[in-house]
Amino acid sequence: MTDMVQTTTASTAARVSDTYRWAQLAIGVAAMVMIANYQYGWTFFVPDIQKTFGWDRASIQWAFTLFVLFETWLVPVEGWFVDKYGPRIVVLVGGVLCAIGWAINAHATTLNGYYLGMIIAGIGAGGVYGTCVGNALKWFPDKRGLAAGITAAGFGAGSALTVAPIQAMIKDSGFQTTFLYFGLGQGIIICVLAFFLLAPKPGQVPNIVANAALLQSRRNYQPTEVLRQPIFWLMYFMFVIVGAGGLMVTANLKPIAVDWKVDAVPVTLVGMTMTAVTFAATIDRVLNGLTRPFFGWISDMIGRENTMFIAFGMEGVGIWMLYLWGHDPIWFVILSGFVFFAWGEIYSLFPSTCTDTFGAKFATTNAGLLYTAKGTAALLVPLANYVQQTSGHWDNVFILAAGANILASLLALMVLKPWRKTVVAQSTI
Repeated sequence: MTDMVQTTTASTAARVSDTYRWAQLAIGVAAMVMIANYQYGWTFFVPDIQKTFGWDRASIQWAFTLFVLFETWLVPVEGWFVDKYGPRIVVLVGGVLCAIGWAINAHATTLNGYYLGMIIAGIGAGGVYGTCVGNALKWFPDKRGLAAGITAAGFGAGSALTVAPIQAMIKDSGFQTTFLYFGLGQGIIICVLAFFLLAPKPGQVPNIVANAALLQSRRNYQPTEVLRQPIFWLMYFMFVIVGAGGLMVTANLKPIAVDWKVDAVPVTLVGMTMTAVTFAATIDRVLNGLTRPFFGWISDMIGRENTMFIAFGMEGVGIWMLYLWGHDPIWFVILSGFVFFAWGEIYSLFPSTCTDTFGAKFATTNAGLLYTAKGTAALLVPLANYVQQTSGHWDNVFILAAGANILASLLALMVLKPWRKTVVAQSTI
Protein backbone atom coordinates (compact mmCIF):
# COMPACT_ATOMS: atom_id res chain seq x y z
CA MET A 1 0.00 0.00 0.00
CA THR A 2 2.85 2.36 0.87
CA ASP A 3 4.52 1.62 -2.47
CA MET A 4 1.33 2.48 -4.30
CA VAL A 5 1.04 5.83 -2.51
CA GLN A 6 4.69 6.67 -3.22
CA THR A 7 4.29 5.75 -6.91
CA THR A 8 1.17 7.89 -7.23
CA THR A 9 2.85 10.84 -5.53
CA ALA A 10 5.95 10.55 -7.68
CA SER A 11 3.97 10.47 -10.90
CA THR A 12 1.91 13.53 -9.99
CA ALA A 13 3.27 16.86 -11.19
CA ALA A 14 2.79 20.22 -9.51
CA ARG A 15 -0.14 22.43 -10.54
CA VAL A 16 0.74 24.83 -13.34
CA SER A 17 -0.35 28.44 -13.46
CA ASP A 18 -3.42 29.54 -15.38
CA THR A 19 -1.08 31.58 -17.58
CA TYR A 20 0.69 28.39 -18.63
CA ARG A 21 -2.61 26.68 -19.40
CA TRP A 22 -3.82 29.63 -21.47
CA ALA A 23 -0.53 29.69 -23.33
CA GLN A 24 -1.03 26.06 -24.33
CA LEU A 25 -4.57 26.90 -25.43
CA ALA A 26 -3.27 29.82 -27.52
CA ILE A 27 -0.79 27.57 -29.34
CA GLY A 28 -3.63 25.20 -30.19
CA VAL A 29 -5.80 28.09 -31.41
CA ALA A 30 -2.99 29.35 -33.66
CA ALA A 31 -2.62 25.90 -35.22
CA MET A 32 -6.38 25.75 -35.78
CA VAL A 33 -6.29 29.13 -37.55
CA MET A 34 -3.72 27.70 -39.96
CA ILE A 35 -5.93 24.75 -41.00
CA ALA A 36 -9.13 26.81 -41.40
CA ASN A 37 -8.67 27.65 -45.08
CA TYR A 38 -8.32 24.01 -46.06
CA GLN A 39 -12.07 23.72 -45.40
CA TYR A 40 -13.54 27.22 -45.43
CA GLY A 41 -11.46 28.55 -48.34
CA TRP A 42 -12.49 25.75 -50.70
CA THR A 43 -15.69 27.43 -51.88
CA PHE A 44 -13.67 30.21 -53.58
CA PHE A 45 -11.78 27.74 -55.78
CA VAL A 46 -14.83 25.81 -57.02
CA PRO A 47 -16.07 28.26 -59.72
CA ASP A 48 -12.58 28.61 -61.24
CA ILE A 49 -11.98 24.85 -61.20
CA GLN A 50 -15.34 24.36 -62.93
CA LYS A 51 -14.61 27.08 -65.48
CA THR A 52 -11.13 25.76 -66.25
CA PHE A 53 -11.92 22.07 -66.61
CA GLY A 54 -15.67 22.04 -67.36
CA TRP A 55 -16.54 19.44 -64.71
CA ASP A 56 -19.99 19.54 -63.10
CA ARG A 57 -20.18 21.10 -59.65
CA ALA A 58 -21.31 17.95 -57.83
CA SER A 59 -18.25 16.04 -59.07
CA ILE A 60 -15.94 18.82 -57.92
CA GLN A 61 -17.59 18.95 -54.50
CA TRP A 62 -16.70 15.31 -53.92
CA ALA A 63 -13.21 16.66 -53.25
CA PHE A 64 -14.65 18.70 -50.37
CA THR A 65 -16.54 15.67 -49.08
CA LEU A 66 -13.40 13.51 -49.21
CA PHE A 67 -11.50 16.22 -47.33
CA VAL A 68 -14.08 16.24 -44.54
CA LEU A 69 -14.28 12.43 -44.45
CA PHE A 70 -10.55 11.99 -44.02
CA GLU A 71 -10.35 15.01 -41.72
CA THR A 72 -12.85 13.38 -39.37
CA TRP A 73 -12.88 9.60 -39.71
CA LEU A 74 -9.18 9.20 -38.93
CA VAL A 75 -9.28 11.51 -35.87
CA PRO A 76 -9.84 8.58 -33.43
CA VAL A 77 -6.66 6.92 -34.75
CA GLU A 78 -4.76 10.20 -34.51
CA GLY A 79 -6.30 10.73 -31.06
CA TRP A 80 -4.96 7.36 -29.92
CA PHE A 81 -1.46 8.46 -30.98
CA VAL A 82 -1.94 11.74 -29.06
CA ASP A 83 -3.15 10.00 -25.89
CA LYS A 84 -0.19 7.60 -26.09
CA TYR A 85 2.70 9.70 -27.46
CA GLY A 86 1.65 13.31 -26.92
CA PRO A 87 0.37 16.06 -29.24
CA ARG A 88 3.64 17.28 -30.79
CA ILE A 89 4.34 14.51 -33.32
CA VAL A 90 0.75 14.36 -34.59
CA VAL A 91 0.54 18.12 -35.22
CA LEU A 92 3.97 18.12 -36.89
CA VAL A 93 2.97 15.38 -39.33
CA GLY A 94 -0.39 17.11 -39.83
CA GLY A 95 1.30 20.32 -40.93
CA VAL A 96 3.44 18.47 -43.47
CA LEU A 97 0.40 16.68 -44.93
CA CYS A 98 -1.61 19.93 -45.15
CA ALA A 99 1.14 21.55 -47.20
CA ILE A 100 1.49 18.52 -49.48
CA GLY A 101 -2.28 18.33 -50.05
CA TRP A 102 -2.70 21.82 -51.43
CA ALA A 103 0.56 21.54 -53.36
CA ILE A 104 -1.03 18.58 -55.16
CA ASN A 105 -4.14 20.71 -55.82
CA ALA A 106 -1.90 23.36 -57.35
CA HIS A 107 -0.74 20.91 -60.03
CA ALA A 108 -3.86 18.74 -60.45
CA THR A 109 -5.46 18.48 -63.89
CA THR A 110 -7.94 15.67 -63.14
CA LEU A 111 -10.72 15.16 -60.64
CA ASN A 112 -8.73 12.30 -59.10
CA GLY A 113 -5.85 14.71 -58.60
CA TYR A 114 -8.06 17.06 -56.56
CA TYR A 115 -9.54 14.12 -54.68
CA LEU A 116 -6.03 12.95 -53.72
CA GLY A 117 -4.90 16.44 -52.70
CA MET A 118 -7.94 17.01 -50.51
CA ILE A 119 -7.65 13.55 -48.92
CA ILE A 120 -4.05 14.22 -47.88
CA ALA A 121 -4.92 17.72 -46.65
CA GLY A 122 -7.88 16.23 -44.78
CA ILE A 123 -5.71 13.70 -42.94
CA GLY A 124 -3.32 16.49 -41.94
CA ALA A 125 -6.03 18.93 -40.88
CA GLY A 126 -7.81 16.23 -38.89
CA GLY A 127 -4.65 15.41 -36.97
CA VAL A 128 -4.23 19.07 -36.03
CA TYR A 129 -7.92 19.61 -35.23
CA GLY A 130 -8.41 16.53 -33.08
CA THR A 131 -5.16 17.10 -31.20
CA CYS A 132 -5.83 20.74 -30.36
CA VAL A 133 -9.44 20.21 -29.24
CA GLY A 134 -8.50 17.13 -27.18
CA ASN A 135 -5.63 19.02 -25.57
CA ALA A 136 -7.96 21.89 -24.64
CA LEU A 137 -10.38 19.48 -22.99
CA LYS A 138 -7.54 18.03 -20.91
CA TRP A 139 -6.01 21.35 -19.85
CA PHE A 140 -9.36 22.88 -18.76
CA PRO A 141 -11.59 20.39 -16.88
CA ASP A 142 -12.96 23.43 -15.02
CA LYS A 143 -13.87 25.38 -18.18
CA ARG A 144 -14.34 22.61 -20.70
CA GLY A 145 -17.00 24.26 -22.86
CA LEU A 146 -15.18 27.58 -23.04
CA ALA A 147 -11.78 26.00 -23.78
CA ALA A 148 -13.13 23.72 -26.51
CA GLY A 149 -15.08 26.67 -27.92
CA ILE A 150 -12.08 29.01 -28.06
CA THR A 151 -9.98 26.30 -29.73
CA ALA A 152 -12.70 25.47 -32.25
CA ALA A 153 -13.11 29.21 -32.87
CA GLY A 154 -9.64 29.25 -34.38
CA PHE A 155 -10.92 26.86 -37.03
CA GLY A 156 -14.25 28.60 -37.51
CA ALA A 157 -12.98 32.18 -37.71
CA GLY A 158 -9.39 31.53 -38.73
CA SER A 159 -10.04 32.07 -42.41
CA ALA A 160 -11.92 35.37 -41.99
CA LEU A 161 -8.87 37.56 -42.56
CA THR A 162 -7.86 35.63 -45.68
CA VAL A 163 -11.22 35.73 -47.51
CA ALA A 164 -10.28 38.85 -49.49
CA PRO A 165 -6.57 37.90 -50.01
CA ILE A 166 -7.48 34.45 -51.34
CA GLN A 167 -10.05 35.87 -53.76
CA ALA A 168 -7.60 38.58 -54.84
CA MET A 169 -4.80 36.08 -55.45
CA ILE A 170 -7.13 33.77 -57.39
CA LYS A 171 -8.12 36.73 -59.57
CA ASP A 172 -4.58 38.07 -60.07
CA SER A 173 -2.39 34.93 -60.07
CA GLY A 174 -4.82 32.06 -60.68
CA PHE A 175 -6.24 29.44 -58.36
CA GLN A 176 -3.27 27.04 -58.82
CA THR A 177 -0.77 29.58 -57.48
CA THR A 178 -3.14 30.39 -54.62
CA PHE A 179 -3.38 26.72 -53.67
CA LEU A 180 0.40 26.45 -53.62
CA TYR A 181 1.32 29.59 -51.67
CA PHE A 182 -1.41 29.34 -49.05
CA GLY A 183 -0.95 25.59 -48.67
CA LEU A 184 2.80 25.76 -48.10
CA GLY A 185 2.64 28.85 -45.87
CA GLN A 186 0.00 27.48 -43.56
CA GLY A 187 1.63 24.04 -43.38
CA ILE A 188 5.02 25.45 -42.39
CA ILE A 189 3.54 27.55 -39.56
CA ILE A 190 1.71 24.48 -38.21
CA CYS A 191 5.00 22.56 -38.10
CA VAL A 192 6.66 25.35 -36.11
CA LEU A 193 3.78 25.53 -33.60
CA ALA A 194 3.92 21.75 -33.05
CA PHE A 195 7.21 22.05 -31.16
CA PHE A 196 5.56 24.16 -28.44
CA LEU A 197 2.47 21.99 -27.85
CA LEU A 198 2.36 19.83 -24.68
CA ALA A 199 -0.21 17.65 -22.91
CA PRO A 200 -0.90 18.10 -19.17
CA LYS A 201 0.60 15.66 -16.69
CA PRO A 202 -1.43 14.29 -13.75
CA GLY A 203 -1.75 16.95 -11.08
CA GLN A 204 -1.03 19.91 -13.35
CA VAL A 205 -4.69 20.86 -13.86
CA PRO A 206 -7.61 21.49 -11.44
CA ASN A 207 -9.99 18.74 -10.43
CA ILE A 208 -13.49 18.49 -11.92
CA VAL A 209 -15.66 21.32 -10.61
CA ALA A 210 -19.00 20.37 -9.06
CA ASN A 211 -21.83 22.20 -10.83
CA ALA A 212 -25.51 21.40 -10.64
CA ALA A 213 -26.00 22.42 -14.27
CA LEU A 214 -23.12 20.27 -15.54
CA LEU A 215 -23.20 16.49 -15.42
CA GLN A 216 -19.61 15.24 -15.38
CA SER A 217 -18.57 11.62 -15.02
CA ARG A 218 -15.70 10.68 -12.70
CA ARG A 219 -15.14 7.48 -14.63
CA ASN A 220 -12.81 7.33 -17.63
CA TYR A 221 -14.34 5.18 -20.37
CA GLN A 222 -12.04 3.36 -22.77
CA PRO A 223 -12.83 4.14 -26.45
CA THR A 224 -14.02 0.56 -26.97
CA GLU A 225 -16.49 1.06 -24.08
CA VAL A 226 -17.74 4.33 -25.51
CA LEU A 227 -18.68 2.67 -28.79
CA ARG A 228 -20.90 0.25 -26.86
CA GLN A 229 -22.86 3.05 -25.17
CA PRO A 230 -26.21 3.76 -26.90
CA ILE A 231 -26.12 7.36 -25.67
CA PHE A 232 -22.96 7.90 -27.72
CA TRP A 233 -24.87 7.00 -30.87
CA LEU A 234 -27.66 9.44 -30.00
CA MET A 235 -25.05 12.22 -29.79
CA TYR A 236 -23.57 10.95 -33.06
CA PHE A 237 -26.93 11.12 -34.84
CA MET A 238 -27.58 14.64 -33.54
CA PHE A 239 -24.11 15.76 -34.65
CA VAL A 240 -24.75 14.38 -38.16
CA ILE A 241 -28.09 16.04 -38.75
CA VAL A 242 -26.96 19.43 -37.41
CA GLY A 243 -23.57 19.26 -39.10
CA ALA A 244 -24.95 18.46 -42.55
CA GLY A 245 -26.81 21.75 -42.93
CA GLY A 246 -23.82 23.88 -42.03
CA LEU A 247 -21.45 21.93 -44.25
CA MET A 248 -23.86 22.27 -47.17
CA VAL A 249 -23.80 26.06 -46.82
CA THR A 250 -20.01 26.11 -46.24
CA ALA A 251 -19.28 24.16 -49.43
CA ASN A 252 -21.87 25.94 -51.56
CA LEU A 253 -21.92 29.52 -50.28
CA LYS A 254 -20.64 31.03 -53.50
CA PRO A 255 -22.58 28.67 -55.84
CA ILE A 256 -25.79 29.48 -53.93
CA ALA A 257 -25.05 33.20 -54.21
CA VAL A 258 -24.40 32.79 -57.94
CA ASP A 259 -27.63 30.83 -58.47
CA TRP A 260 -29.59 33.46 -56.54
CA LYS A 261 -27.80 36.21 -58.53
CA VAL A 262 -26.61 38.07 -55.44
CA ASP A 263 -22.91 37.16 -55.51
CA ALA A 264 -21.57 40.30 -57.21
CA VAL A 265 -24.10 42.77 -55.79
CA PRO A 266 -22.44 45.44 -53.58
CA VAL A 267 -23.74 45.43 -50.00
CA THR A 268 -23.11 48.17 -47.43
CA LEU A 269 -23.42 47.33 -43.74
CA VAL A 270 -21.88 49.02 -40.66
CA GLY A 271 -20.01 51.42 -42.89
CA MET A 272 -18.36 48.75 -45.06
CA THR A 273 -19.10 47.90 -48.69
CA MET A 274 -18.26 44.57 -50.32
CA THR A 275 -19.89 42.25 -52.79
CA ALA A 276 -22.53 40.09 -51.11
CA VAL A 277 -20.55 36.85 -51.34
CA THR A 278 -17.33 38.41 -49.98
CA PHE A 279 -19.22 40.18 -47.19
CA ALA A 280 -21.12 37.01 -46.33
CA ALA A 281 -18.01 34.84 -46.34
CA THR A 282 -16.16 37.28 -44.08
CA ILE A 283 -18.92 37.80 -41.53
CA ASP A 284 -19.81 34.10 -41.60
CA ARG A 285 -16.32 33.10 -40.55
CA VAL A 286 -16.17 35.69 -37.78
CA LEU A 287 -19.54 34.65 -36.34
CA ASN A 288 -18.78 30.96 -36.87
CA GLY A 289 -15.73 31.51 -34.70
CA LEU A 290 -17.34 33.68 -32.02
CA THR A 291 -20.22 31.26 -31.49
CA ARG A 292 -17.93 28.46 -30.34
CA PRO A 293 -16.54 30.06 -27.17
CA PHE A 294 -19.81 31.97 -26.62
CA PHE A 295 -22.07 28.93 -26.54
CA GLY A 296 -19.31 26.89 -24.86
CA TRP A 297 -19.25 29.48 -22.06
CA ILE A 298 -23.05 29.49 -21.90
CA SER A 299 -23.08 25.69 -21.66
CA ASP A 300 -20.62 25.80 -18.74
CA MET A 301 -23.27 27.80 -16.87
CA ILE A 302 -26.67 26.44 -17.94
CA GLY A 303 -25.74 22.94 -19.12
CA ARG A 304 -24.89 21.36 -22.47
CA GLU A 305 -28.35 20.13 -23.45
CA ASN A 306 -30.14 23.37 -22.59
CA THR A 307 -27.64 25.22 -24.77
CA MET A 308 -28.10 22.72 -27.62
CA PHE A 309 -31.87 23.26 -27.49
CA ILE A 310 -31.44 27.02 -27.90
CA ALA A 311 -28.67 26.93 -30.52
CA PHE A 312 -30.08 24.17 -32.73
CA GLY A 313 -33.50 25.82 -32.66
CA MET A 314 -31.91 29.11 -33.77
CA GLU A 315 -30.14 27.26 -36.59
CA GLY A 316 -33.37 25.71 -37.86
CA VAL A 317 -35.12 29.09 -37.89
CA GLY A 318 -32.08 30.75 -39.50
CA ILE A 319 -31.89 28.25 -42.38
CA TRP A 320 -35.63 28.64 -43.00
CA MET A 321 -35.35 32.44 -43.05
CA LEU A 322 -32.33 32.27 -45.40
CA TYR A 323 -34.43 30.12 -47.74
CA LEU A 324 -37.28 32.67 -47.64
CA TRP A 325 -35.34 35.95 -47.78
CA GLY A 326 -31.84 35.07 -49.02
CA HIS A 327 -32.53 36.22 -52.60
CA ASP A 328 -32.12 39.77 -51.32
CA PRO A 329 -28.36 40.52 -51.12
CA ILE A 330 -28.55 42.32 -47.74
CA TRP A 331 -30.59 39.53 -46.18
CA PHE A 332 -28.26 36.99 -47.78
CA VAL A 333 -25.34 38.51 -45.85
CA ILE A 334 -27.21 38.92 -42.56
CA LEU A 335 -28.97 35.55 -42.53
CA SER A 336 -25.97 33.53 -43.70
CA GLY A 337 -24.13 35.09 -40.75
CA PHE A 338 -26.97 34.10 -38.42
CA VAL A 339 -26.90 30.53 -39.78
CA PHE A 340 -23.15 30.22 -39.19
CA PHE A 341 -23.48 31.72 -35.69
CA ALA A 342 -26.11 29.15 -34.74
CA TRP A 343 -24.19 26.27 -36.36
CA GLY A 344 -20.56 26.57 -35.33
CA GLU A 345 -21.19 25.82 -31.65
CA ILE A 346 -21.52 22.09 -32.39
CA TYR A 347 -17.72 21.98 -32.36
CA SER A 348 -17.60 23.07 -28.73
CA LEU A 349 -20.81 21.54 -27.37
CA PHE A 350 -20.36 17.98 -28.62
CA PRO A 351 -16.71 17.49 -27.56
CA SER A 352 -17.53 18.97 -24.13
CA THR A 353 -20.60 16.76 -23.73
CA CYS A 354 -18.63 13.70 -24.80
CA THR A 355 -15.84 14.37 -22.29
CA ASP A 356 -18.33 15.22 -19.52
CA THR A 357 -20.01 11.87 -20.14
CA PHE A 358 -17.03 9.58 -20.71
CA GLY A 359 -14.15 11.20 -18.77
CA ALA A 360 -10.99 13.14 -19.64
CA LYS A 361 -8.29 10.43 -19.70
CA PHE A 362 -9.09 9.34 -23.26
CA ALA A 363 -10.69 12.66 -24.27
CA THR A 364 -8.80 13.06 -27.54
CA THR A 365 -9.75 9.61 -28.81
CA ASN A 366 -13.33 9.64 -27.53
CA ALA A 367 -14.06 13.16 -28.80
CA GLY A 368 -12.44 12.06 -32.06
CA LEU A 369 -14.85 9.14 -32.34
CA LEU A 370 -17.76 11.58 -32.03
CA TYR A 371 -16.10 14.04 -34.43
CA THR A 372 -16.31 11.42 -37.20
CA ALA A 373 -19.99 12.42 -37.36
CA LYS A 374 -18.83 15.48 -39.27
CA GLY A 375 -17.45 13.15 -41.95
CA THR A 376 -20.72 11.26 -42.10
CA ALA A 377 -22.54 14.58 -42.45
CA ALA A 378 -20.22 15.54 -45.29
CA LEU A 379 -21.57 12.64 -47.34
CA LEU A 380 -24.79 14.64 -47.61
CA VAL A 381 -23.06 17.62 -49.28
CA PRO A 382 -22.86 16.03 -52.77
CA LEU A 383 -26.39 14.72 -52.21
CA ALA A 384 -27.51 18.34 -51.73
CA ASN A 385 -25.88 19.24 -55.04
CA TYR A 386 -27.61 16.36 -56.83
CA VAL A 387 -30.97 17.41 -55.35
CA GLN A 388 -30.33 20.98 -56.51
CA GLN A 389 -29.28 19.89 -60.01
CA THR A 390 -32.30 17.61 -60.37
CA SER A 391 -34.85 20.19 -59.24
CA GLY A 392 -33.09 23.30 -60.50
CA HIS A 393 -33.43 25.07 -57.14
CA TRP A 394 -32.25 24.85 -53.51
CA ASP A 395 -35.70 24.77 -51.87
CA ASN A 396 -35.79 21.12 -50.79
CA VAL A 397 -32.23 21.25 -49.47
CA PHE A 398 -33.00 24.20 -47.20
CA ILE A 399 -36.30 22.72 -45.98
CA LEU A 400 -34.65 19.42 -45.02
CA ALA A 401 -31.76 21.18 -43.26
CA ALA A 402 -34.11 23.39 -41.24
CA GLY A 403 -36.23 20.42 -40.17
CA ALA A 404 -33.18 18.40 -39.13
CA ASN A 405 -32.02 21.17 -36.80
CA ILE A 406 -35.42 21.50 -35.14
CA LEU A 407 -35.41 17.72 -34.57
CA ALA A 408 -31.94 17.87 -32.97
CA SER A 409 -33.07 20.75 -30.75
CA LEU A 410 -35.96 18.70 -29.38
CA LEU A 411 -33.83 15.56 -28.95
CA ALA A 412 -31.29 17.49 -26.86
CA LEU A 413 -33.85 18.60 -24.29
CA MET A 414 -36.32 15.70 -24.29
CA VAL A 415 -34.04 12.67 -24.76
CA LEU A 416 -30.33 13.42 -24.32
CA LYS A 417 -30.65 15.44 -21.10
CA PRO A 418 -32.54 12.90 -18.96
CA TRP A 419 -30.64 9.96 -20.47
CA ARG A 420 -27.22 11.48 -19.80
CA LYS A 421 -28.23 12.27 -16.21
CA THR A 422 -28.85 8.57 -15.65
CA VAL A 423 -25.59 7.49 -17.35
CA VAL A 424 -23.44 9.94 -15.35
CA ALA A 425 -25.14 8.98 -12.09
CA GLN A 426 -24.40 5.30 -12.73
CA SER A 427 -20.75 6.03 -13.61
CA THR A 428 -20.09 7.77 -10.26
CA ILE A 429 -21.48 4.98 -8.10
